[in-house]
Amino acid sequence: MSEATFTFRVDERLKDQFSTAAKSRDRTGAQLLRDFMRDFVKQQLEAAEHDAWFRREVQIGIDAANAGAVVSSEEVEAQAQVWRAETRRKMADASK
Repeated sequence: MSEATFTFRVDERLKDQFSTAAKSRDRTGAQLLRDFMRDFVKQQLEAAEHDAWFRREVQIGIDAANAGAVVSSEEVEAQAQVWRAETRRKMADASK
């Protein structure tokens, strides 16, 4: 892997504080900055992957709705009533 130099300006006080904090972790500022950069890139990739997954899932839902594959609110409520009744029964049995 080739290496490149990354140069930027920062307030002198912040640089000193960062260097002191890095030393307290037995690390150099450069090591920490590389770690931070890797973490940031990883977070961005994960966020992009999640966004792509979410968009696919939404499109699947849209396609299903457009095809008429939907569940009515009445069906959902009927299923929820059964689930609530079963949950109450289990809770009552557990408290005996």
